Amino acid sequence: MAETAFNSDVSTISAKKRSGSSDDQWDQFAAKKHHAASNKTDDPAAALANARHEFGEHGGVNMSIEASATFTVMEPETMRRMFAGELGPDRDFFIYSRHFNPTVLNLSRLMAAMEGTEAAYCTASGMSAISSVLLQLCSSGGHVVASRTLYGGTHALLTHFFPRACNITTSFVDIGDLEMVEREIVQGKTKVLYFEAISNPVLTVANVPELCRIAHDKGVTVVVDNTFAPMVVSPARLGADVVVHSISKYISGGADIIAGAVCGPAKLVNSMMDLHQGSLMLLGPTMNPKVAFELSERLPHLGLRMKEHCHRALVYATRMKKLGLKVIYPGLEDHPEHALLKSIAHKDYGYGGIMCVDMGTEEKANKLMNLLQNCSQFGFMAVSLGYYETLMSCSGSSTSSEMNEDEKALAGISPGLVRMSIGYSGTLEQRWAQFEKALARMS
Repeated sequence: MAETAFNSDVSTISAKKRSGSSDDQWDQFAAKKHHAASNKTDDPAAALANARHEFGEHGGVNMSIEASATFTVMEPETMRRMFAGELGPDRDFFIYSRHFNPTVLNLSRLMAAMEGTEAAYCTASGMSAISSVLLQLCSSGGHVVASRTLYGGTHALLTHFFPRACNITTSFVDIGDLEMVEREIVQGKTKVLYFEAISNPVLTVANVPELCRIAHDKGVTVVVDNTFAPMVVSPARLGADVVVHSISKYISGGADIIAGAVCGPAKLVNSMMDLHQGSLMLLGPTMNPKVAFELSERLPHLGLRMKEHCHRALVYATRMKKLGLKVIYPGLEDHPEHALLKSIAHKDYGYGGIMCVDMGTEEKANKLMNLLQNCSQFGFMAVSLGYYETLMSCSGSSTSSEMNEDEKALAGISPGLVRMSIGYSGTLEQRWAQFEKALARMS
């Protein structure tokens, strides 16, 4: 497939379909490189505002939805050239929506702008984004080094599915032990270093710049899951090669959409859409363009939402700690990586909207959550995160249940760990009074 121009700058992409007989597309419409090194100080909200605004077909302020599964051409020769890779989406030539879809591509450009990458493409789920990028980067016999503190589904993918189905093995490491990370990377065999910017659920903060330095010195690609920290941290601006997201969480914000994204070099994204070897093209985790439209309408206010999520999380974590609860939150000064996160986070976005309270036992954790939902209406017992209401779950028996007891112990997941995704509905003081009411009934 020919290279596809993904640059989000308004001057880069042609908005009109051009004749299939035009000269070579890449010579005429080469995208400027938005390399991480030149974007380290970019505020992600400012980067989004600078991205090309896609207007509707008839001049509407919102982009149109291209719901077609297949696309017509004006000349028979054009179809041959598209399948040969001579014409592509950068010139507004589309084949089939499992390949590229204009509406999904526009959302993808916004994701690339936000994360400071050259390209991006959106998928049907966060797990499809993770699995597709790893399958594109690793072949049979390949090796991954990954953090031992990961979302349970990702841990299961690497621990069980990949070895059985793909002959891809993983070494799990303490991502904060840089010497251990370096030791486990086997030069020539290890293809990917994989970790979460802020880990699920124990909120370990990864030293992205140093981890990238270690990996790149050995020729290894760095893939970072930034689901917990959009706007707060920009891994690609700190040196990461690829950033993945479960868009279902903060970016969606409504707990009503399942979606994912892969943000990275144009060469990688194009390879994932290759007709013969592309993981996205051939496995087909296609995003619905109507979903892409919905998400494109929510991205512009993600920064405002994240600031409020993070502000409330810091206030609640501080107050809960004063009450004597065992609180885990990177915004607290006693968190082991507080200074690290402060040094790599974007100013004014806070320290993340997730916090944990360790109640010691699952019984106490369940009692607290039951009171918070059914007695005081502080939040809901539900998995996921990024919703406008507070969501609570006991991680060890829910989103990390794919891990065995030894793996959970190594990851620091205690039986009584309650993960809270702090919402912003109601007033802060109203919600705090509800928390205190429930806590008073714990004794």
